[in-house]
Amino acid sequence: MSGTAAGPVRTAAVVGAGTIGLAWTTLFLAHGLDVRVNSHRPDSEAAVRAGVGLFAPTLPGGPADPAELLARVTVEPDVAKAVAGADVVQENLREDLETKQRFFADVEHTAPGHALLLSSTSSLRTDDIGALMADPGRLMIGHPFNPAHLIPLVEIIPGTRTDPDAVTRAAGFYSSLGKTPVAVRGPVTGTVANRLQSALFREAVHLVLEGVLTVDEVDAVVTASLGPRWAAVGPFRAFHLGGGRGGLRRMLSTAGPRMAAEWRHHLGSPELDASAVELLVSQAESAFGGGSYERLVTERDARQVAVLRALGG
Repeated sequence: MSGTAAGPVRTAAVVGAGTIGLAWTTLFLAHGLDVRVNSHRPDSEAAVRAGVGLFAPTLPGGPADPAELLARVTVEPDVAKAVAGADVVQENLREDLETKQRFFADVEHTAPGHALLLSSTSSLRTDDIGALMADPGRLMIGHPFNPAHLIPLVEIIPGTRTDPDAVTRAAGFYSSLGKTPVAVRGPVTGTVANRLQSALFREAVHLVLEGVLTVDEVDAVVTASLGPRWAAVGPFRAFHLGGGRGGLRRMLSTAGPRMAAEWRHHLGSPELDASAVELLVSQAESAFGGGSYERLVTERDARQVAVLRALGG
């Protein structure tokens, strides 16, 4: 990898001031970093103040004073100035390949040679994002799971030309923030967590469209069963324990054929056409639309904090 030897991360550039960018900003500030936020939003400064104010009370290590955090953030509209001297660049631009390609092709020349170049993309591939770069050795995806300031997972997805040392450094950086970094091996379209989430959501949509349950009833099923289970153990360990003393081998040998038949014949493949979207949205708005976005976020994050604390995270 080109550039100088890496030292401790002291300064981070956060590019994009949407929900993910603001969550990263809050978390970086909470861990003592100086943060420069670059955004084309005309209300960038107000957005940063509001975002830090919203996320600071539910940080994993306990609530923080937004005013103290904001003392170490700079809103810099010039991207070259924002990344100059940064040890880490966390990009959160819209999911447009050309936009991200141009960004990283420019930033590799304006950010320091040791800076990690990280993208929060959820759908694009690292090699595609870095296609215009002269040296993409320090480029990789560092994808959080929403809410990004709170959920531990960060998926690190290197490209074929990413330096392994950069992956190690990125994992160390995210670990220093209290995150759980998982480096993905081999090419994958989309992130692993989103693929798993999408599989469940597809069946949830199918059940609602079939009239089996309503949107809020499906949510109740998940939060009263799979949610608590998966907060304690993942799907493989759950089925390993479900097989009793015979473990996963017994579970798959006895229930495996039935599971495979259900995958083929009973799980749905719904179309999200206009009528389907209208049904889902109308039910969601009826079930969840009684409060402001801020209230719903605060309620969600308080519950998530309680879960993580119970698990010792």
